[in-house]
Amino acid sequence: MEHENNPGQKTEETVMGTVLDVNPAQVTEEIPARDTSPVKEVYASDGYDADLFGGVRFDTTADLVIPPSLIDQVIGQEHAVDVIRKAATQRRHVMMIGSPGTGKSMLAKAMSELLPKEEMQDILTYPNPEDNNNPIIRVVPAGRGKEIVAAHKEEARKRASSKNTMLLILVIGILGIALISGQLLMGIVAVAFIFMAFRSFMPKETAMVPKLIVSNKPDSTAPFVDGTGSHAGALLGDVRHDPFQSGGLETPAHDRVEAGAIHRAHKGVLFIDEMNTLELSSQQSLLTALQEGEFPITGQSERSSGAMVRTEPVPCRFLMIAAGNLDAVQHMHPALRSRIRGYGYEVYMSETMNDTPENRAKLVRFVAQEVKNDGKIPHYDPSAVSEILREAKRRSGRKGHLTVKLRDLGGLVRVAGDLAIQEGSPVTSVHHVVSAKQIARSVEDQISDEYIRRTRDYDLTIVSGNLVGRVNGLAVVGNDAGSVLPITAEVTPSQGAGMVIATGLLKEIAQESIKNVSALIKKFSGTDIRKVDIHVQFIGTYNGVEGDSASVTVATAVISALEDIPVRQDVAMTGSLSVRGDVLPIGGVTYKIEAAAKAGIRTIIIPQSNLADVLIEERYSDMVSIIPVTRIEEVLRYALVPEDKEAFEQKLLQIGKHMDIPKMPMPADNVAA
Repeated sequence: MEHENNPGQKTEETVMGTVLDVNPAQVTEEIPARDTSPVKEVYASDGYDADLFGGVRFDTTADLVIPPSLIDQVIGQEHAVDVIRKAATQRRHVMMIGSPGTGKSMLAKAMSELLPKEEMQDILTYPNPEDNNNPIIRVVPAGRGKEIVAAHKEEARKRASSKNTMLLILVIGILGIALISGQLLMGIVAVAFIFMAFRSFMPKETAMVPKLIVSNKPDSTAPFVDGTGSHAGALLGDVRHDPFQSGGLETPAHDRVEAGAIHRAHKGVLFIDEMNTLELSSQQSLLTALQEGEFPITGQSERSSGAMVRTEPVPCRFLMIAAGNLDAVQHMHPALRSRIRGYGYEVYMSETMNDTPENRAKLVRFVAQEVKNDGKIPHYDPSAVSEILREAKRRSGRKGHLTVKLRDLGGLVRVAGDLAIQEGSPVTSVHHVVSAKQIARSVEDQISDEYIRRTRDYDLTIVSGNLVGRVNGLAVVGNDAGSVLPITAEVTPSQGAGMVIATGLLKEIAQESIKNVSALIKKFSGTDIRKVDIHVQFIGTYNGVEGDSASVTVATAVISALEDIPVRQDVAMTGSLSVRGDVLPIGGVTYKIEAAAKAGIRTIIIPQSNLADVLIEERYSDMVSIIPVTRIEEVLRYALVPEDKEAFEQKLLQIGKHMDIPKMPMPADNVAA
């Protein structure tokens, strides 16, 4: 206190471990302020257009902040995120339908994080003295289950110790009496008999110990259980088979009970992907569990001894997230789907999102998330991120869009990172991503390359000269690969009513597209096709053909065969065709063009409406010339090589003359006065 009243008095003060003999009032003035981290003004990403990364500035993706909650890490599924938030708050079921890799499982995990806090519970099975095959179920607060089991085990240990002590005293006594009386052999026989009696007629101490089948920590969050692909026992619970059912060796029924996924998901989320793979009986049981909030456990195998055991109802009040592709809806139990629709939401997952600066910023963050989650690859520099963004545009297959099939894109991120590690690079750069795109190709893309090489070796793909009735079409293989699809046509005299015969394992839509082509054939040639048979062959289509993107190719091949006009073989084409001759958009145009380039075809005809969808790799850009068209007449002008060009043009004009559709006269009652 004296020092406080005397400002001139010096005091020993310690600052940063150093003793200072100064006046306290002077400490602040004499010690410089601690340096603060300067705000960085220039980042590596500043060398790119600001809109490319959506305004995000970084040297590497290590500079980016990743949201801590899973729901905020979901990208491109704003509608689904909104539904999951509502469903978690109101405890509703959800069904998510969409392509693999669009974030269904991530949303399901996020929902378990969003569920309101509840008191978790442990579930135990007890022996039933009245009916051994009907174990008793007891529910206790989370954490208490282990304590109860430990207490029962300790009590059983004490009983076993007491019994062993009594048995030991009895054995010693009998042997002692037998030794004194000279009847040692009889004493040994008596001891063996007593030992067997104890073993057979005295119950095992562990037989009364309850079994903990569902265990939770007191402070644990809502559980997330993935029941995808589970068989009936793993999903609904099961009772193990007991080969020893008598003689004192049998395992008590309650000790053979195993909880299923529906029970472990109690008060949490049960996620089941590919719902249509579940047997209908399992779906029916799942419906019962959803309705009742409890489901007894019984043996799932009819031939097992566990089939005789059936527990009391076990709590299973869970929220179900069912997921799958579009075919999952068709093969799902109608009552189960009705339950979800009536007490929850149905969501269709987006496959693309708009190519906006905001969404590009999300994809930049996605790259950082993948690097962090992997934990084994270096972060990305701006050049590598820009190449990932370009690949996201390519894989969307649509102009002005980015793909949200992020599982596949994440695979590319990891492969590029592995290449950087192999090279010893501290960061992942653009050349790593470019190399990764070659290494991480899909099986379909690799098969396509092999197919193109083989067809060139055996002259199945012809890329030069002119041939009558033969056209190079283009097709998509899988989701990210293209292939050259040669189509040939031949016209023969008809033995009856003329018809169009197409071969090559054509599926429903492809067959219908062939029929539509006949309208244009009649209009162009004026030939009465009732007198001829038109044969169309799709060459090398061992896995079948689906879709109508070969309509333009078929029309060109047939007209070439009818009119005996050669077709340029250095041209490939793709496009759907209306009965009035309009060339309509198709899918996978980028992959088709790249397949043509790999086959050595220089000119590719595509629909005008698909031109903005084209985003081919740079190595193919100088190898091909792309011709966009809107009408079949344009296709024929580029592809056919007629001798009489003037007559050919006259026939093209016939296709362009659309029929005038007369207007129906209005009834007199409806004519305004």
